[in-house]
Amino acid sequence: MADTLHDGIRAAFEGRLVILPLEMIAPQREATEAMRLSSKYRRIAQSIDEVGIIEPLVVARPTGLEPRYLLLDGHIRFDILAAAGEADVRCLISSDDEAFTYNKRINRLATIQEHYMIVRALKRGVSEEKLARALNVDVKAIKRRRLMLEGVCPEVVDLLKDRNISVQTLEVLRRMKPMRQIEAVELMMALGNFSCAYAKALLAATRQSDLAQPDKAKKVGRMTPEQMARLEREMETLNQDFRALEASYGDDVLQLVISAGYVGRLLANSAIHQFLARRQPELLEELTGIVNAASLDQAGPLPAIGREGETLRPGWAVARAPPETAGAQPQAPTP
Repeated sequence: MADTLHDGIRAAFEGRLVILPLEMIAPQREATEAMRLSSKYRRIAQSIDEVGIIEPLVVARPTGLEPRYLLLDGHIRFDILAAAGEADVRCLISSDDEAFTYNKRINRLATIQEHYMIVRALKRGVSEEKLARALNVDVKAIKRRRLMLEGVCPEVVDLLKDRNISVQTLEVLRRMKPMRQIEAVELMMALGNFSCAYAKALLAATRQSDLAQPDKAKKVGRMTPEQMARLEREMETLNQDFRALEASYGDDVLQLVISAGYVGRLLANSAIHQFLARRQPELLEELTGIVNAASLDQAGPLPAIGREGETLRPGWAVARAPPETAGAQPQAPTP
């Protein structure tokens, strides 16, 4: 049965691999024709044909209702092996029959990590042709990924090491000087946009002196030199505004939240609310809008404020109080 780790923690798998006949494994779902025609299916099939099964299937032991082992992970590999006429396969036996865990926290291979993997394989003597066959891609794609970090500064590589970014985007970045590369990547990260189209827009807005080859005319799509010069000026102004906002954004939001909290406490006082409703209804409406707009923890609009007994924000509630006498002056709470 399952091994036990240190401190009494039970291992999720048995400590040894077993070889099981395919007929003794019961998949939880059947492969569809659409799945068999997908590029992912073909890539896995090509990899198995070239290097065999790398990651064993995960199965659970038979129960009283099912005499076969239950397949938890590896349905595509199982279908490929069955179509190829294989008789048995290496399996890892799980101590639990729950399949949700295996795909819940998969870390996808980032583009730069894939580059390092290819370079390491080439250094160990694997040919580009064999890699291309195993990954079901063209040899040119392997060469392109092998060379994709040439001209990209180490700081940018470190910033993008865990990002899914296209090779085309990196090819655009290396047309800039290192400092401009860093600026461009920081803008990409701030906006969460790593597309090649956005990289080309940043390239078009880059000054000629910040290009890796400043003596060579810049060409970006069908843009004319005049359009690129105007874009450079606009991007420079935008960058300055963005940096200024970035520097003050945290303090501004903090002051807004504190101020909105105090205003919310004021409006939660029924005497103050009734006074403003009678004397300054426009001011009451504006203050209500400020408090609602400052709600950072709710996706939708907040309920209208000021009705007695209604929750304004988490932690704010209007206390019910007897009607105020005419002419009474409200007492503001201390901040």
